[in-house]
This record gives sequence, C-alpha cells and structure tokens, in this order.
Amino acid sequence: MEPFYSIIKIYYTILVIIGVPINLMTILVLSQERCGLSTCTTRYLLSMTTADLLGIITAALLYRGSSYYFPESFLQITPVCRIIFVLLFATSECSVWFTVTFSFDRFVAICCQKLKTRYCTDKNAAVILSTTCILICSKNVASYFRFEPGEIIDNIPWFCKETPSYYSAPGWVAFDWFSKIFTPLLPYVLILLLNTLTVRHILMSSLVRKRLRGQSKGDNHNDPGMESRKKSMLLLFTISGSFILLWLLYVINFLYYTISGLNSENYSEFLSIFAEVAVMLVDLSCCSNAFIYGVTQSKFRERFMSMVKYPVMLLMKSLDKQMN
Repeated sequence: MEPFYSIIKIYYTILVIIGVPINLMTILVLSQERCGLSTCTTRYLLSMTTADLLGIITAALLYRGSSYYFPESFLQITPVCRIIFVLLFATSECSVWFTVTFSFDRFVAICCQKLKTRYCTDKNAAVILSTTCILICSKNVASYFRFEPGEIIDNIPWFCKETPSYYSAPGWVAFDWFSKIFTPLLPYVLILLLNTLTVRHILMSSLVRKRLRGQSKGDNHNDPGMESRKKSMLLLFTISGSFILLWLLYVINFLYYTISGLNSENYSEFLSIFAEVAVMLVDLSCCSNAFIYGVTQSKFRERFMSMVKYPVMLLMKSLDKQMN
C-alpha cells in the first residue's frame, strides 16, 4: 500500500496545481457573460465551478494537504479539523446538487417549452441555487458534532475521529442514512433519469420533425429548431456524463458497503485501493467541468485563451519598451 499512497500524494498535488488556477480562470471568464450562454445557464455554471474550486481547496489542500505536508500544524487541532470536515461535506454536496439543478433546468428548457419561459430565468436560478446552498450548509452543521478528539496533548485536542455513538445512537444512524441517500444515491438516480427523459424527448421530436419536413423520404433540409438546441444539449450531456462516469466507482463502493454491512475499516487491500480510487475520481470531477466548457463552447474557449494570453502580451510589451 505504501507505493499507492505515494501515488495519491502526487495525484493531489497535481490536482491542486492544475485545478485551482483552472477553476479561478473559468470563474473569471464566466462572470464576464461573453460566452454566448444565457444568464440563467451562466449562473448554474458559475455556481458549479465555484463549488468545484472550494471542493479542491478543502479536499486536496486542507484535508489531504494537512496530513501530507502539515502533519503537526493547527489544521490537525480538533475544532479546525471538524470545520474542515464540515466544509468538505458541504462543498462536495453543493457541487453534486448544483449539477442536479442544472440538469433539471436544461431538461425543462429542452423538453418543456411551455414551462421554459417561467422557470428558466435568471431570478429563478439565483433562488434555486442559493436555497440549495443554504439547505446543504445547514444540514452539514450537524457533521461538526460527529467527531471527537483523537488525542489530548497538553490539554489541546488533536485530530478527529468519529464518536462511537455515531454508529449506535438512533439520531446519528438516521442522519447517516439520510446523508448516504442524499449524496450520492439520489442525485445519481435523478441525473440518470433526467438525461434518459431528455434523450427520449429529443429522439421523439427529431422523428416528428423529420416526418413533417419529409426527411424520411430523403429530402435534406436544415432544422433551425434543432440546431439552436445543439449547444445546450451538448453541454448538458457532457457535464452529466462526466458526473455519472467519475462518480460510478464511488456509487458502486457505496452500494457494496451498504448492502454487505462491511465497515470500510475492515476492507481488504484490494477494496481499500478501490475505495481510494473512487474518492480520487470524485475529487477529479472538481476539475472536469472547466475542461468541458473549453471543449464544447467555442466562445468560452476564445475568452479563456485571450485571458491566458493577456499577461503574456503585457510582459512582451514591457520587454519591448525596455529594450527600445
């Protein structure tokens, strides 16, 4: 296992080095609202990217980094450690549920034309996202009391370990089950369901349009209605597909230990590595959205590249002035 943990350490170091600046740049580009996307869609993408950025900072920098690079720092003091865990759970759940709300918004925009004008608005997006964030943060306040000190050194509580009552007290058992269903099982099912319904609607609409336009007989007509929705569909399916793939091992591991009743502390070496890889892929999802925007959205890609080139151009001009 020792070589594997060395790989994990390198992995999270790279994740921080790449993920933090990429997400920061993505937030700056999206906040300018020059990517050819609606304000409503931009709000969802901004929220997801912000949650991803905070997820990398808490998971890779504060949680993993505190044990890898700062093993005896203040980050290991129990009250600070508890706060890190609360932030870790909250940012992860916000990232997941923002993806769900975005998927539902795109489902309405593509499949429910009558509801679209009332639901897919900037104001509704702001209310939905802020309400989701508040509810998730409120829920995870209870996680602060889930942990107790691992050691007491010079009257200072160090480290965090789960309280024994977490697995026996009815309140904690109910909270644990609710948390497991809330994330990741319910979001995973909802995203799969929404994408299935969206694909079904697109296929049926495409068939109807072809019949109306005579394409089934070999005529070749452009379909402006479908063309205008291609960007929205591509963005939805790539983001949702990325979520489904990167969370797949985590969901499998979740179902395994839930059904088998086996505590993760009693895992074999293979199962321990499987669980770690599952978590690594989940944390990788905090970087995937930024790359998806770049691949699927040409205007986003142009704005991103111009922002990357801007400081280089300033440096080149400064050097030219000094040389002349």
